[in-house]
Amino acid sequence: SISFDSSPEFQAPPTVIMFPRQREMSSKVLRRQKRDWVIPPINVPENSRGPFPQMLVSIRSDQDRNISIRYSITGVGADQPPNEVFSIDPVAGKMFVTKPLDRERRSSYHLRAHAVNMNGERVESPIDLYIYVIDMNDNRPEFKNQVYNGSVDEGSKPGTFVMHLAAFDNDDNTTANGMVRYRILSQTPHSPIPNMFTINSETGDIVTVAAGLDREKVSQYSIIVQATDMEGNLNFGLSNTATAIISVTDINDNPPELTSRTFSGEVPENRVNVVVANLTVIDRDQPHSPNWNAVYRIISGDPIGHFTIITDQHTNDGMVTVVKPVDFEQNRAFMLTVVVNNQAPLASGIQSSLQSTSGVTISVVDINEPPYFPTNPKSIRFEEGVPAGTSLTTFSASDPDRFMQQSIRYSKLADPADWLSINNTNGQIITTATLDRESIYVKNNIYEATFLAVDNGSPMASGTGTLQIYLIDVNDNAPSLLPRESQICERINRNAGINITAADTDTDPNVGPFVFELPTFPASIRRNWTVSRLNGDYARLSLRTQYLEPGVYEVPVIVTDSGNPPLSNRSIIKVKVCPCDENGDCTLVGAVAAAGLGTGAIIAILICIIILLSMVLVFVLWMKRREKERQTKQLLIDPEDDVRDNILKYDEEGGGEEDQDYDLSQLQQPDSLEHIISKPPGVRRVDERPIIPESQYPIRPVVPHPGDIGDFINEGLRAADNDPTAPPYDSLLVFDYEGSGSTVGSVSSLNSSSTGDQDYDYLNDWGPRFKKLADMYGGGDDE
Repeated sequence: SISFDSSPEFQAPPTVIMFPRQREMSSKVLRRQKRDWVIPPINVPENSRGPFPQMLVSIRSDQDRNISIRYSITGVGADQPPNEVFSIDPVAGKMFVTKPLDRERRSSYHLRAHAVNMNGERVESPIDLYIYVIDMNDNRPEFKNQVYNGSVDEGSKPGTFVMHLAAFDNDDNTTANGMVRYRILSQTPHSPIPNMFTINSETGDIVTVAAGLDREKVSQYSIIVQATDMEGNLNFGLSNTATAIISVTDINDNPPELTSRTFSGEVPENRVNVVVANLTVIDRDQPHSPNWNAVYRIISGDPIGHFTIITDQHTNDGMVTVVKPVDFEQNRAFMLTVVVNNQAPLASGIQSSLQSTSGVTISVVDINEPPYFPTNPKSIRFEEGVPAGTSLTTFSASDPDRFMQQSIRYSKLADPADWLSINNTNGQIITTATLDRESIYVKNNIYEATFLAVDNGSPMASGTGTLQIYLIDVNDNAPSLLPRESQICERINRNAGINITAADTDTDPNVGPFVFELPTFPASIRRNWTVSRLNGDYARLSLRTQYLEPGVYEVPVIVTDSGNPPLSNRSIIKVKVCPCDENGDCTLVGAVAAAGLGTGAIIAILICIIILLSMVLVFVLWMKRREKERQTKQLLIDPEDDVRDNILKYDEEGGGEEDQDYDLSQLQQPDSLEHIISKPPGVRRVDERPIIPESQYPIRPVVPHPGDIGDFINEGLRAADNDPTAPPYDSLLVFDYEGSGSTVGSVSSLNSSSTGDQDYDYLNDWGPRFKKLADMYGGGDDE
């Protein structure tokens, strides 16, 4: 057995607890014996000030009188994280706490106590130790937010829920340390009373306790709420505060009121979309909300709907606007009755104000209105061919200003054909020329003219009217033959012939069917030609004889329409008679012969064609030969692109006359090279031709075309690489030979190894062009 002694600081007097024992039965079956004592939990207050380590309990085994016992503890807080919170004296069995405990981090510990002998063999069964951390009031209540926002409708009844606040205390909420209570410290403003709200001390719900919330007087309240633990004990509890902002929301408890019982305005007649009166209104509800926005209605005085009232979104005023034109001659004034409401209905129990209705007087201002033609456009019917001076109609206008004594004068505004005139006082229309339906100004048999009517008001006003004259067709145009030209085979053919028709600018019934016939004179017409009818509009002109000599014939044909009376026209059709092939088509020679050309002219044309073809052939052969010569010539570029013998002009501004006075003979190659061979040894110029015998280059094949330029370059490069006498540049940099006969030696004869006898200082006087040379050869002592 083991005894358990508690420290007098934490527990009652020590109690001996026996370890469970095991007895050997006759059946050699081990049976567990019940513990003699239930070990009570060990309570340790948090935040203890020590000194540490502090002894908690003493654990002893009843076998320690016979053998040496070693005690140990295991579990969280002993040998498991957090380690070394608890420790035990292995010999005496005293268990200690080594540091202050924090219940908010860990509220309990479960340890096991062990007893073993010096060999590490267990002598007692482990016992469970439960350690509870006793809570201390070391945490204040904390609000999640410092400021809370809520709202409540104005006019709410007492007991109306407003908002909820909650504070959390980390202490044990099963004890007074974590039990939070709420109360209101202050209310701002105090209107209408200082205590408009209350808070449930346990739940944190804020409700109204009094009536009288009016947004128009107080729109927002600020409340300081205090949360205290220890069940609200202000002497022992810890407290914290938060602010509750309560907004009083608007309800439509104020009907709109017009600022005047009557309003007035005026409007010119025949004007629309103009504001004629402005209605002002007062509403104490929240601006720009449905409870404030005004809606105006006209309930009487405007049965036709001439007016409407538009609400100004910014000022809430009502703008009386004309939507239909008003006429002074019909209504000189309007008496409107207007009522105003809100977009949202009034709150329950709120009555409309008497000032929500007003009268609006609109006066109509008379203005000079333009004359108008009662029938516009006006249509009349006449036969074409009406002579000049004929009275067609009276086109008069009316003046809508019945209360003004005004006269109207007329004038012509548009008369495309200049056929009409109008009396300037009574509007009588008289023709000034013959009306012709076939005129280009007549569209679909209708001729239109526009006239102007002007009154003598102040200011003068005018109106326009259109007169439409429908012209009835008469047979005043003879038909004309179509086509004017055609061709036919010289020999009669069953299917050969020319289809002819007629064109008539008149309309039915003054057009077809047409009658086609040949005149009786001259007699050769009917002897050589005949006309057969195909239908009412077409006929066929064909040969009467078996053969007619090729040529151009002018065949007269008489065409008659079906008008009453009928009109006839003698028309000429030019017919080309020509030889035809087996298909019945005119041949080329035949067409030429038919055109009137003789045999000599035809031969001359053929000779010209042959000469022209010969010239084209010679030109083609010359171009091919020139192309062949260009391909066989050993040039790097095409002859057209060879610029060696050309003068190239660049945009270069030269010097004076001295710079342009060149002696071209200095550029020629000298006949003798003795001065070059006998020159003293020195650095040889790389652009000078070698003196030693040059190796013979292999004969290069003829380049077929500059297109093989790549092979040409590669071959020249290989020749230069294999030539031991070649200067340090490839053969592509060798320029063309400029001829012989130069009397000037090569500049390569200049030698920089001067002995100092020559003075080159005069080069400094020759200008900037010789500055580089003066720097190289001047001041011989310095270099």
